[in-house]
Amino acid sequence: MGKTNVIYYTNGGSVMIYNEEFETMPREVIKALQVKRLQQVLERVYHTVGFYKKSFDAAKVKPDDIKSMADMKKLPFTTRKDLRDNYPFGLFAVPMSSVVRLHASSGTSRKSAVFGYTKRDIDTWSDLIARCLVAAGITKNDIIHNAFGYGLFTGGLGLHYGAEKIGASVIPMSGGDAKRQLMILQDFGPTVICSTPSYALHLAETGKAMGVDIKALKLRVGIFGAEPWNNAIRDEIEKAFGITALDLFGLSEVIGPGMAMECLEGRNGMHVFEDHFIVEIIDPQTGDVLPEGSEGELVFSTLTKEANPLIRYRTGDISRLITEPCRCGRTHVKMERVLKRSDDMLIIRGVNVFPSQIEAILVDIEGLEPNYQVIIDKAGALDTLDLQVEVNDTIFSDSGSIKQLQKIEQRIIKDMKDFLGISARVKLVQPNTLQKADAKIIDKRHI
Repeated sequence: MGKTNVIYYTNGGSVMIYNEEFETMPREVIKALQVKRLQQVLERVYHTVGFYKKSFDAAKVKPDDIKSMADMKKLPFTTRKDLRDNYPFGLFAVPMSSVVRLHASSGTSRKSAVFGYTKRDIDTWSDLIARCLVAAGITKNDIIHNAFGYGLFTGGLGLHYGAEKIGASVIPMSGGDAKRQLMILQDFGPTVICSTPSYALHLAETGKAMGVDIKALKLRVGIFGAEPWNNAIRDEIEKAFGITALDLFGLSEVIGPGMAMECLEGRNGMHVFEDHFIVEIIDPQTGDVLPEGSEGELVFSTLTKEANPLIRYRTGDISRLITEPCRCGRTHVKMERVLKRSDDMLIIRGVNVFPSQIEAILVDIEGLEPNYQVIIDKAGALDTLDLQVEVNDTIFSDSGSIKQLQKIEQRIIKDMKDFLGISARVKLVQPNTLQKADAKIIDKRHI
């Protein structure tokens, strides 16, 4: 695994690196390691995962054909649809007896994507988070307030295990109940907070309304991710809490948070841990690999994931890779913060939601028409979702319709929460109200 918790000095200041051997590896060594591990994982998935054998055969490519990084373009892409189509365990490369944990994305009961972890995967994930925390200047002497969600989503547990890996104290708060969060922040004195950026701002707003002196908290560092945010939001968080705010990147489909991390010294992009992942930038329209420094869609391949390896997974996230050396000494390429997507996916309070998932919920409810409109906005720092749906003539004209309409509204609210993990305000409207609506999705957060 290499040396861990290493501290070395550069330019007169201390820089902490969790795994010096791998994180500071020369570029040519990184590339050689990637090719070696890629060849191993391709051979394994070809013989253990029916989907990949079929996909590779259709592309007329064999694992032995991939002899260099330049050969990557011969391999077919894996998409989110492929994950859903192979629900629940069709992409697993190990027997279930080797799987110690299961996570899942948001989705209807039929359309969620499922991700497995072997014991080694959990150890790998913990090590990756440990790298992230150490890159943020966090040590075993810190107390970490973890407000990422626990459960089927990967955020909370990933941060938790990584924090324990470096010996830090962890408060497993999860999300919600802002007043209790603030009480714990005051009473327990954590020095680090982990959450979505919007939830951090929500805590600041709630604290201000309660008369809590937010800057009097012992917090010094915040690690934020799971939703798009920009430098203006970073500045707002840092001003509100008096902390240094750093960016964390990860995808549940790949392994979870910990795939890339912004270092305390650089703060201009997130180091992608290339000994575990290959990252490409492609043209989202053509699928062609773009030249170095180009903006395009992020594509990830896993090199060490055992349970469900992914080959050339199209993320839908738009970013750019930064190859210039970083002052922290880490040699792994950096990626810019993701601010755009190439598809119609929405990120609401850190949860990935597709319009098709909303549609799947609505079509299962009797009495609704296929016409709906989603309006996403902000209430303070938090995202809000308003959903208007047409009902059919029968229900709308029924003499006992009020009670029936209320029942349908409650059903939609419950299903949105149960299947997608988001809260929605629902309003049922009469037939033909929304047929001529300009758009089904109106995102006022970016207007």
